[in-house]
Amino acid sequence: MVEVKRVRIVEVGPRDGLQNEAVNVSPESKVELIDRLGAAGLTTIEAGSFVSPKWVPQMAGTAEVFAKLSRRKGVKYTALTPNARGLEAALQAGADEAAVFAAASESFSRKNINCSIAESLQRFEEVMTLAKAHSLPVRGYVSCVMGCPYEGAIAPAAVADVAAKLIDMGCYEVSLGDTIGVGTPGHVWRMLDAVMNRVPVEKLAVHFHDTYGQALSNVLAALERGITVADSAVGGLGGCPYARGASGNLATEDLVYMLNGMGIETGVDLDAVLEAGAFIRGLIGRPAVSKVAQARGAAAR
Repeated sequence: MVEVKRVRIVEVGPRDGLQNEAVNVSPESKVELIDRLGAAGLTTIEAGSFVSPKWVPQMAGTAEVFAKLSRRKGVKYTALTPNARGLEAALQAGADEAAVFAAASESFSRKNINCSIAESLQRFEEVMTLAKAHSLPVRGYVSCVMGCPYEGAIAPAAVADVAAKLIDMGCYEVSLGDTIGVGTPGHVWRMLDAVMNRVPVEKLAVHFHDTYGQALSNVLAALERGITVADSAVGGLGGCPYARGASGNLATEDLVYMLNGMGIETGVDLDAVLEAGAFIRGLIGRPAVSKVAQARGAAAR
């Protein structure tokens, strides 16, 4: 039974979505996308990532994006900052919030960021110290919470351990990510039961990919455990480059449609999100993967 009355949607399309798309989008077009998302009622938007363009060329120009944003009252514009240098850039750009990311899989951590889980957490100490000195909130991400492309299934206790360490370090919230989209509601319940033994539910969020078509079901399972924050990407942008055949993030349109049908408030205008999705798809030449976008498109014909 779901008793949640309101869900905060964290829109990750401009960062997590676009960084995994083959087509590079100009800073000006990213700004327009972000403005459309803010106008749709999304109040937390990942605007970019302060990482080396050598490793993530799609995120080049994030500083320019922040400089050109027409900031909307009540909207937080956030940035991923993997190290102290990235955080300094985020502070200079005027980001409202920073994010750091770790993995629950040792193999994924080493292949993705070339260090162990323990080493990645140690690196974040400097980030957290700098953020605290500037009163900048930091959100944590944990990837591979239900499966890893190298190790297979991930133990819920391993996820709980990393999530708890990020909270202890000073993250105000931790988003639990099914990076390769292999989880089912049963996995979600087992994982959350372990994590919630270590971290209060109000400090947790979920981030699901739709590789096996389970993302909405998994959000529902998380709602049943009392989770009230969910990440999604407009148009279902993105995907994990390490997972063969992986589709993108849960589409914001589909999430809003489901929550609307459940009587759960989001403050998000579904039609405006659909228009934002059509805008970005037109720029990158991507077909509609959102079921709502497909249905509305079919109805229009």
